[in-house]
Amino acid sequence: MGLVETILLAVGLSMDACAVSICKGLAMKRADLRGMLTCGLWFGGFQMMMPLIGFLLGGIFAESIEVIDHYVAFSLLVLIGVNMIREAYEEEDGDDSGDLGFRTMFPMAVATSIDALAVGVSLAMSRNCHIVFTVCVIGLTTFGFSAAGVKVGSVFGSRWERRAQISGGVILILLGFRILLEHLGVIG
Repeated sequence: MGLVETILLAVGLSMDACAVSICKGLAMKRADLRGMLTCGLWFGGFQMMMPLIGFLLGGIFAESIEVIDHYVAFSLLVLIGVNMIREAYEEEDGDDSGDLGFRTMFPMAVATSIDALAVGVSLAMSRNCHIVFTVCVIGLTTFGFSAAGVKVGSVFGSRWERRAQISGGVILILLGFRILLEHLGVIG
């Protein structure tokens, strides 16, 4: 796989994480460097790790991953989206919907990187793949898009607050449905 193909793969895989990062930024009053780096590291790290795991597992679990990956991603994104919408309607009680803790970030990172696991399996079948270079490009690209996404979401979130948080939740739910429908062959 050449450089152009690797970059295109990295950009494609990073789009879900970027969308979730924008939604995360929508929930923040102000995106600081720590928040941007945290999202970038979570999403970039998982997007880097999952194809490597998939590559190492090779074709052993290819069919199992393809059968359930879209259901897991769909479920996690819908749950997170519904929770964002619910939080938008709750009174301010000091709870930060821009939470960057483990319990919030881990399911988001998993949900956005399941496709990367399947890509790693397919990369194992490719004879022309430099896996270390490929996963580094995927991780760094996702890191950059995710960190920038938090800032973009924050800019819009600080202006439109509740509507922005509801929109972020709806986007996550729609993203979950898109993943499900793509894998079921309903949309291309």
